[in-house]
Amino acid sequence: MQKGTNYLKTKNIMIYGAIGIIVAVLASYVVFRNSTINMASTNSPNSQSTAQLIANSRAAAISQYQEQFCGVNIIPHSNFYVTEYKLPTSCEMPLGILVDNHLPKVWYVSTKHGLIGSYNLATHKFDKEVAIPIWSVRNLPTDNSQVWSVKQDKYGSIWFTDEKQNAIWKYNASSATFDRYIVPESPKAFGTSYPVSIDFDSKGNVYFVGIRTPALWFGNTTQMKNGTSLGINKIPIPISGFKGIDPDLISTGSIALDTKRNAVWITMLSFPSKGEILRYNITSKKFDTFKMPSGLNSPVGVAVDGNGNPWVTDHATSLFFMLNASNGNTTTYATSRASPQIYGVNDVNSVPEGAYTLPYWIEKGPGNDNGSLWFNEHEGNKIARFDPSNNTLIEYWIPTQNKLWGNCPANSKTCGIANALQFSAGPNGRTWFTEWSENKIGSLTDYKHLPFGVSIAPPQQLTVKGGQTVEIKVNVSSIATTTHSQNGSNSDIVMVSSGTFTPGGGLGNSTGTFSQGSFPIADLTPTKQISFIFTPASNLKPGQYTLMLGAQTSDVAILKSLQINVVAS
Repeated sequence: MQKGTNYLKTKNIMIYGAIGIIVAVLASYVVFRNSTINMASTNSPNSQSTAQLIANSRAAAISQYQEQFCGVNIIPHSNFYVTEYKLPTSCEMPLGILVDNHLPKVWYVSTKHGLIGSYNLATHKFDKEVAIPIWSVRNLPTDNSQVWSVKQDKYGSIWFTDEKQNAIWKYNASSATFDRYIVPESPKAFGTSYPVSIDFDSKGNVYFVGIRTPALWFGNTTQMKNGTSLGINKIPIPISGFKGIDPDLISTGSIALDTKRNAVWITMLSFPSKGEILRYNITSKKFDTFKMPSGLNSPVGVAVDGNGNPWVTDHATSLFFMLNASNGNTTTYATSRASPQIYGVNDVNSVPEGAYTLPYWIEKGPGNDNGSLWFNEHEGNKIARFDPSNNTLIEYWIPTQNKLWGNCPANSKTCGIANALQFSAGPNGRTWFTEWSENKIGSLTDYKHLPFGVSIAPPQQLTVKGGQTVEIKVNVSSIATTTHSQNGSNSDIVMVSSGTFTPGGGLGNSTGTFSQGSFPIADLTPTKQISFIFTPASNLKPGQYTLMLGAQTSDVAILKSLQINVVAS
């Protein structure tokens, strides 16, 4: 896939599942088929050969689709933290996933075949998959219906969105029965509102949004009826902030309910040029709109912390941020920079310009971990956990890479991503995710000990002039001996830095250098202090920035955030 600014501009609105590639596969077949049909009508003696050309074109389109999206000849991989599982049916294209709150199961939906399946955490085996009653693309060889959101209500029923049927579904696992609830509107330009995100209020009623419709939908579950739109009401979302933008290019990202404060948070965007965050007060039935700072134009995922502040992922950069619900101020953070391994190059300086990790969806940690935020890095090929209480970002590398999903040099040994497009943070430190194009799901075990720790010497905030050089001391410490540290005793720890100075997490014209770039993990006896020499660019715009400093191995990266206040020189 081409990287950089031009690459982002050609992406389809929200990069949802590489829709553009699916369209390209289908379009190439349709154009060729139409042209050959015209040939047949004007030259009937060649009709038999034309029919063969059509058949060959169709076969080629199907083959291309399967190679790109079906995980043909895939192999489950693993590292110290991540284990992958091959799904029981071929070409499932799994997307939405959910760790059950009541049963020892992990639920997923096949967007290609219209199946709901589960992995049994007690037997460590896949249960029998169940066919969803209506799935229009089931018999179409080059199509699927995206299911981005899978949620569980307080009664244990499983709810999920359905793009092509313009509906949301409820699955009762005990009776293996389905209810389908149809969205009352379907935009003519798209044929579906494209339901994308579901959540529940404290009474068990459902709220949801669709990518293609600027509306918040409320479903009174006591009135909703299978196969109809009864009980579903539209709450129009104000889009005056997107004045001058083609309405077809305005998308709804996702929602998160704050049941304590009776509010619904909504992300809106016109990818990649403008974004807004909205808060709907359920009691007053009014919206508040929060405008985004420059550079945060594509908010998609949203989760609400215990203080009522939304945390949001920006899916056109390597940034995520917290919006202060009281005053509208934002605090922005960066992931680590995109790994050279994704692009088949040897060092971070060789990574293509505009290579972003694209944080996608975000949710609060479960149980005792509910102060943390989990998110997936779509093109960073990682699952990440950020803890605001200690400003620590931990990123876990996904061991699968598919070269068909990367701008890969011909001789590259490793390149591409696994398309980990959705995830669900479960209890006991286990987070599950789907690999949409690889026909796999994966499990991340967070409770396994980290091989090292990272801290930054005080102060935790710095004020510095543009062009002024400062020294920041980073401590990398050994942790009690674990299997990981023993097995990796000969591996290196590599120091890493990123920041909110550029959309991709780079330092831009500012400079930063570690006194030692890497060292054997065995050198941690018990702590190694590394200096980071940082000089903000002399022409850097004054303001608040976040610097991320830390270290990584091949499996995991640990970074600490440091607030930098740049003042005029």
